[in-house]
Amino acid sequence: MPRTWLTDRFGLDVPLVGAPMAGVGDGRLAAAVSAAGALGMFGVPANAPGSWVAEQAAVAAGSGRPYGIGLMAWALPDSPGQLDAVLAARPALVSVSYGDLAPYVEPLRGAGITVAAQAGTTEEALAAERAGVDVVVARGGEGGGHGRDEVATLPLLQSVLDAVNVPVLAAGGVATARGLAAVLAAGAEGGWAGTAFLGCAETTLAGPARARLLAAGETGTAYGRVFDVAQRLAWPPEYGGRALRNAFFDRWHGREEELGEDEGARAELTAARRDGDYDTAYVYAGQAVGLVRHERPAAEVVAGFAAVDELLSRFARP
Repeated sequence: MPRTWLTDRFGLDVPLVGAPMAGVGDGRLAAAVSAAGALGMFGVPANAPGSWVAEQAAVAAGSGRPYGIGLMAWALPDSPGQLDAVLAARPALVSVSYGDLAPYVEPLRGAGITVAAQAGTTEEALAAERAGVDVVVARGGEGGGHGRDEVATLPLLQSVLDAVNVPVLAAGGVATARGLAAVLAAGAEGGWAGTAFLGCAETTLAGPARARLLAAGETGTAYGRVFDVAQRLAWPPEYGGRALRNAFFDRWHGREEELGEDEGARAELTAARRDGDYDTAYVYAGQAVGLVRHERPAAEVVAGFAAVDELLSRFARP
């Protein structure tokens, strides 16, 4: 198995991070990914109290292996208990992304925590480096969930690797050993994968959502702000979300201003989430969703990524 900054820093068997997926991956998924030899993370929803963070951190720590937590910088000013709980838990890695990083990097690093930030442009990566992060995640527009959609993973990774001096991980479309081999060969210190784990039993996805995800093809996602606007979420507008395309998205895409004033549509989405109607409710996923075809345990997904060793060894053959 290739040794990289990521594997050496955290004692990993596979140079891979399970991305923090708020609302889908909690402490249970993080623990399963870490126990399998990668680094598992859980994402903190914008309105989660510090007590929830503490509970999930305890679950994630149960693997006895390093784990991480993902925070949304734009949400932290209104939820100070989240940062307090993270500092108390002292995970190995914390990702702070999507907003002003400056108030949070030094407190985290001062607690002995490695700090990452996801970046969707080269300028954003440089800003994260100036803020003092330990590692930048070059996240291309293929990625599921929230982030920028300006640049795809491969051109972004090449540019960021040339621009910054800190280690770089690659996110967006990294869903198999082939994808991991590609980004390692380019110079990344590891992969950052979310969609690959969406079919796992350890996620919090409801059965109907998982079934829809497993049936989706590679062209089955769409990017935009429809679901955030409908819920009145305060995501910065530059960070839309990539999710499975559905009827609700198609109806409102391009009509976000109108949607922001339509209380009926807001109630419709709320009811659909409660009732498991995924023609209206959302399932965030990236363009690699077509590679997720079966429900599998997280350990099996990590084991699949471990085949990167065989792929990369081809380059070493005489």
